[in-house]
Amino acid sequence: MVKITEDLWHWHHNVSECYYHIQLTIKYRWSVFQKEIENEIVEIMSGFKECYYIDVHMVGYDKNHVHFLCRFLPKYSGGQVIRSIKSITSRLLFQKFPEINRQLWGGEFWSDGYYIGTVSGKGE
Repeated sequence: MVKITEDLWHWHHNVSECYYHIQLTIKYRWSVFQKEIENEIVEIMSGFKECYYIDVHMVGYDKNHVHFLCRFLPKYSGGQVIRSIKSITSRLLFQKFPEINRQLWGGEFWSDGYYIGTVSGKGE
């Protein structure tokens, strides 16, 4: 079980304080973000802390990509976390907004690539 005290995560015999900046781009760089979709992504991501130990601290949107400031247990690689974020958010967004699936043919919401970088503190 993970015990969180302020900015430290205690997990078994390990303590961590790692923040990551993740940037994901929409497939074909389409501009599909609308307020409803942005709010739904935040809502989806709010459940990640309890289920997957991925704590999303901030979310920022541009017209065709999104930035996440988050932290997760160091037992997971950045690639594993990004794969989880992409698969869960895209599946739930396609269910709630079927018109996106028509815009982004092929059933993929996110492009194949990503950016991930470590950030000290809380990104401040």
